[in-house]
Amino acid sequence: MHTNVIIIFVNRVYPVQKQSKFLYYCKEFYICNHNLVTETIRNISTKTIRKYNTYIMRRYSFAESLSDCKTATFISTILKGVAQIMLQEKSVTGLLFMIGIFYGSYAMGLGALLATVCGTATAYLFKYDKSEIEKGLYGFSAALVGVAVMLFLKPVLWAWLLVIFGAVAAALLQHFFIKRNFPAFTFPFVVVTWLILLICNKFCSNLLVVSSPVVAQSGDSLTDGFKSFGQVIFQDKLLSGLLFFLAVFISSPIAALYGLTAAIVSAILAFHLSVPIDEINLGLYGFNAVLCAIVFAGPKVRDGLWVLISIVLALAITFLLNKIGIPKLTFPFVLATWITLLLKNRVASLIKRGVTKKSNRL
Repeated sequence: MHTNVIIIFVNRVYPVQKQSKFLYYCKEFYICNHNLVTETIRNISTKTIRKYNTYIMRRYSFAESLSDCKTATFISTILKGVAQIMLQEKSVTGLLFMIGIFYGSYAMGLGALLATVCGTATAYLFKYDKSEIEKGLYGFSAALVGVAVMLFLKPVLWAWLLVIFGAVAAALLQHFFIKRNFPAFTFPFVVVTWLILLICNKFCSNLLVVSSPVVAQSGDSLTDGFKSFGQVIFQDKLLSGLLFFLAVFISSPIAALYGLTAAIVSAILAFHLSVPIDEINLGLYGFNAVLCAIVFAGPKVRDGLWVLISIVLALAITFLLNKIGIPKLTFPFVLATWITLLLKNRVASLIKRGVTKKSNRL
C-alpha cells in the first residue's frame, strides 16, 4: 500500500526522470486501479507523504554516494598499485607514474593500466585480504608485466592477451609470497616476464620487437640519476624520470633523495668498470640501485651503509646476468635486497646476543 502511495506522490510532484530513479530503489511496484488510488489518497495525510518522500530521497542519495565511494576506492587502489612499483602507497604517486609512462609510450601506458586492473581484479575475485588489495599489493608486479610486454613485443592482439594472462599470473604469484610473509618485491614480475619471453623466443619469435641500437646521448651524473628513475618502469625519456622522482619525493622525500644518490653512485661505479657510456647515460645501470635505496632508505648512518652494500651487490648481479645473456629486468634489485636483508637481520641478531650476554654478566 505504501509503495502505491509513494509512486503516486512522486508522479505528481517530481518529473519523470526522478520517478525512474525512485522506482529503482523500490523492491516491487505496480500500477493500481483508479479506485484504490483514490481511496489511498483519502486515507493518508500530507505529513505522511512528506515523511516517505524524505526517506526515499535519503535512500537514493546514500546509494548514489555509496556507488561513487566504491568507484573512488577502486581508482585509488589501481593508482596505489602502480605507485607500489617503487614501494610507495600514495594515489598521487601512482597518477604521476601513469602520466610518465603515457608520455613515454601510449602502448606501455595502456599495458600498465590494463595489467594493473587485471591484477587487482584477480585479487578481488579470489577474495584476498581487502586491506592488502587496497594498498595496491596486487597491482605493481602486474603493471610492470604490462609495460614489459609492450616493450619487448609488438602491440598486436596476442601481446595484449599476454598482458592479461601475465597480470593474472603475477597477482597469483604475489599472493603466494604474501601468504608466506616473504618480501617478494618485484620477483613475480621478473618470473612472469622471463616465462613470456622464453615462450615467445621458442614458439612465436615474430611477436618480438627487433631491438634497435642504443643511441649515443650526452649527459651528466644528475641526468643519469633521473633517467635511472625512468628506467625502473622502462622509460628512457628524461621528463618521465623527473616525473617519477617527483612522485616518489611527494610520498617520501628521503626515499627519493636516497634513490637519486644511489643511481648516481651506481653510474659512477659502472663507468669505472668500463661499461659503455651510452648505456650509463640511458640509466640502465642505475634503476636497480634506485629500488635498493628506496628499500633501505632511513635517517641513520647505518641505513646509508646498507644502501651502499645493496647497490654494489645489484651491480655485480647485473654484470653476471649480462654475461649469461638473461634480461636483467629488476632481478638484480630483488636478489641484492634479499641478500642485504639477510645480512642486516644476521647483524641485528648478533648485536642483540651481545647486548644480552653483557647484561647477564652485569
